[in-house]
Amino acid sequence: MIVQNLSLIFFVFFTLLFLAGVGSTQPPFSCDSSDPSSKGYPFCQTTLPISQRVRDLVSRLTLDEKISQLVNSAPPIPRLGIPAYQWWAEALHGVTNVGPGIRFNGTIQAATSFPQVILTAASFDAYQWYRIGQVIGREARAVYNAGQANGMTFWAPNINIFRDPRWGRGQETPGEDPLVAGKYAVSYVRGVQGDTFQGGKLRGHLQASACCKHFTAYDLDNWKGINRFVFDARVTLQDLADTYQPPFQSCVQQGRASGIMCAYNRVNGVPNCADSNLLSKTARGEWGFKGYITSDCNAVAIIQNNQGYAKSPEDAVVDVLKAGMDVECGSYLRKYTKSAVEQKKLPESEIDRALHHLFYVRMRLGLFNGNPIQQPFGNIGPDQVCSPEHQTLALEVARNGIVLLKNDKKLLPLPKSTMSLAVIGPNADSPQTLLGNYAGPPCKSVTPLQALRSYVKNVVNHPGCDTVSCSSGSIDRAVDIAKGADHVVLIMGLDLTQEREALDRIDLVLPGMQQELINKVAKAAKQPVILVILSGGPVDISFAKNDPSIGSILWAGYPGQGGGVALAEIIFGDHNPGGRLPMTWYPQDFVKIAMTDMRMRPESSSDYPGRTYRFYKGDKVFEFGYGLSYSKYTYEFKRKPLNTLYLNQSSRMEIATTSDSVHYLLVSQLGQEACDKRKFSVIVGVQNHGEMAGKHPVLLFVRQGNHGNGRPKKQLIGFQSVILSPGEMGEIEFEVSPCEHLSMANEYGLLVLEEGTHWLVVGDDKHPITINI
Repeated sequence: MIVQNLSLIFFVFFTLLFLAGVGSTQPPFSCDSSDPSSKGYPFCQTTLPISQRVRDLVSRLTLDEKISQLVNSAPPIPRLGIPAYQWWAEALHGVTNVGPGIRFNGTIQAATSFPQVILTAASFDAYQWYRIGQVIGREARAVYNAGQANGMTFWAPNINIFRDPRWGRGQETPGEDPLVAGKYAVSYVRGVQGDTFQGGKLRGHLQASACCKHFTAYDLDNWKGINRFVFDARVTLQDLADTYQPPFQSCVQQGRASGIMCAYNRVNGVPNCADSNLLSKTARGEWGFKGYITSDCNAVAIIQNNQGYAKSPEDAVVDVLKAGMDVECGSYLRKYTKSAVEQKKLPESEIDRALHHLFYVRMRLGLFNGNPIQQPFGNIGPDQVCSPEHQTLALEVARNGIVLLKNDKKLLPLPKSTMSLAVIGPNADSPQTLLGNYAGPPCKSVTPLQALRSYVKNVVNHPGCDTVSCSSGSIDRAVDIAKGADHVVLIMGLDLTQEREALDRIDLVLPGMQQELINKVAKAAKQPVILVILSGGPVDISFAKNDPSIGSILWAGYPGQGGGVALAEIIFGDHNPGGRLPMTWYPQDFVKIAMTDMRMRPESSSDYPGRTYRFYKGDKVFEFGYGLSYSKYTYEFKRKPLNTLYLNQSSRMEIATTSDSVHYLLVSQLGQEACDKRKFSVIVGVQNHGEMAGKHPVLLFVRQGNHGNGRPKKQLIGFQSVILSPGEMGEIEFEVSPCEHLSMANEYGLLVLEEGTHWLVVGDDKHPITINI
């Protein structure tokens, strides 16, 4: 009998486990039309405005029910027919099961895995970024429709500035430039949420919800014992205004993101999630944000336990809710909100305010409109996940992002008649390395080694190192293999053991014995070798840049499921590389600068060199925007604007003077109408002088004639891609807004326009514009 009972218990246990794993094929939703009770609830009446429906729903909740909804794992409210909801899902570069909101345990077992964002940014192609967002949004909705998701709120994109090359999460971002980060955010968010590329067409339903993170000035994880949980980022108003905040402002105002995540760190002493100036005054007040604000995971507990900012758990709860945060990733609010109310520290109205934002987004997702299969986006099925079209796009994105850093004597592309190829390095045959962090199971994966074997029959492979850390290896064996091959491809770099969330780098050089392996193989090879670097952050490879035995260098980031094929196509000439670096590559010497120093601008008195291409004054391995091609491109300003721009057309305008005697006007004095009237167009001619067709990103910069005193050395103000056949010339039109593109932030964080000459620069061509005040 005991044996039989045990057998029965195990049978029931494993049956329940199986059912839980398989999950329901029915997506969770409220307001089921087959349930008579739901018809009497105004919050179920889709003809009413969403705000009215939300008010009705919140008014029906008890205090305990309200509090239960303030955490990411929101439980069901059975008496109202409301299912559980999971706010935490991830989709950084493809839908993933990293967060608890998504499960690949049913009909759908994988999703399209795009390149890690830093490589995607290297294409400088905003429309391609939008198409990625579209795919992610559609695949997310398909997973939900298949009953494999408990939520549709995705905590991406990561649009923090890649300020320091050591940051382990720099790979997740679009790079170091605020304009690029902002445009990436807008494109991604519009695609995910179901808007058009131009924006402004989204009404009502969201395809999925995107979330701008991590707000704000977050770009340090764990460096020399200083972690993100306790770090206090000391940031000037000037740097906030023109570096750290613009991507988030674009994400909110232009992208219309429905979510924001406040970051762990403090800024100037105040935790981001407890900063009412940041969350309520800036995001909601000045930028008009209408969505929900979540904490990063356990950030509320950290405010009290790690940062000591709040004296008690209840004080931490009060701080974040009064600041404007709505939901916590964690359980602190569930545990301590009621006692905060009972201690009369927190009015219930603050909870209601948060719930209004939360249920508003859930209703926009169509989760209170009855069966979602019968609603907009309900026809998106499993066949649209990992579709041929989506996988082709993943390959296209990898092709367009990979950057050619060196190509002496046109070593690349290799001839397809190559008889033998040595493929050496720890990253040559590692499918996981291709994906980077925040990646789920890809539709398929082809490593660089596998892809190269499709071009050359005789391929010999050796890792050379035991792992990417390369603490030991078989360098002599790798050298012997290299000696016998027509050509050698070394596939080296980093992986998630070297850089990731919670792990910043200490050095910028290649790990362990990698450089020794590269040098010895290159010296032994019959011909100059090809070096491929897989990494998220920049690496000091000055030795390879200056070594004639290393003929070509490619940076491939973490190129996603199509990355191996894309690399092979570039190496053998089936694709003409056109990517350009979205971040500066610094020398190893840069590590002398404290990662905790948030200043963007240089300071000569302390030999502080500044950061990013806009301000950095030191030596570079490769500069922002650098990238070669198998073709040569030239630029020329075809239609030039007027050379002089007159601003002071009213005696009421107050002209001020900088500390170095330059007259300026506040942009706010001009007003929107005057700023719009001063916009002008610039047409740039681009010609392909090579023998291959190519896709080429064109970058338009502005340089100020006045130097120093906190002014950027140069600033990207526009970018577009053009596809040109051999010998073909094309034209690109840029719209320049002086108030936006020719201005800068002053020490008070206010945008100003300075008198004097500003240069529009594209390639080697430039055009002067003089601002007259």
